[in-house]
Amino acid sequence: MRHFAGGQVDPVVLRRLLAAAHAAPSVGFMQPWRFVRITDPASRARLHTLVEAERVATAQALGQRQDEFMQLKVQGLLDAAELLAVALCDGRERHVFGRRTLPQMDLASASCAIQNLWLAARAEGLGLGWVSIFEPQAVAQELGLPPGAEVIALLCLGPVPGFYDQPMLQQQRWAQRQPLAELVFDQRWGQPSSLFAAADQAPAAADDKPWPGAPVPDVPAPGGRVA
Repeated sequence: MRHFAGGQVDPVVLRRLLAAAHAAPSVGFMQPWRFVRITDPASRARLHTLVEAERVATAQALGQRQDEFMQLKVQGLLDAAELLAVALCDGRERHVFGRRTLPQMDLASASCAIQNLWLAARAEGLGLGWVSIFEPQAVAQELGLPPGAEVIALLCLGPVPGFYDQPMLQQQRWAQRQPLAELVFDQRWGQPSSLFAAADQAPAAADDKPWPGAPVPDVPAPGGRVA
């Protein structure tokens, strides 16, 4: 979500959302997530300035799509009822279980917490937007993070005018959802999965039907086209 309607989030609800985030699984049960709630308007304004600076830098890096990008709304830091920064904790190097060869699993674990919070927010009728357009060290300094901690998200949370019928960037024709059948392989990378060939040949069983509101997967039609 990028469009917010101000208002407030009841503290009871916010605690419930954070509890849902904290219930997320984590590799080696490391629980690397830390949340900083930003309530000071001046701090919000400074973070907004940092995001805007990176928005301009991102636009310049996009070359031909620069003007198109600048037309997109990419954040709601000043509009959302709540602003939460999510950081990876300091001292993460002591967590070796599950991370010796994949140290980025701290980020993956924190992402699970954000996903939990996101889904719980939607269940409460609230919108959430993940802002990652910022210079991490500048945000870390603003929030007083200790050495070794790393900010990964600014989460805009709160009431919204309405939920999008499609992802906003798809509505704005910035990108399209890729066909699921092109992203699932059997045995080896690039080997099309028989899952979708089978789905094309037989009616879906009750257990195969998507949950209410879920995107319907694109299934290749005969000849390789997407139906």
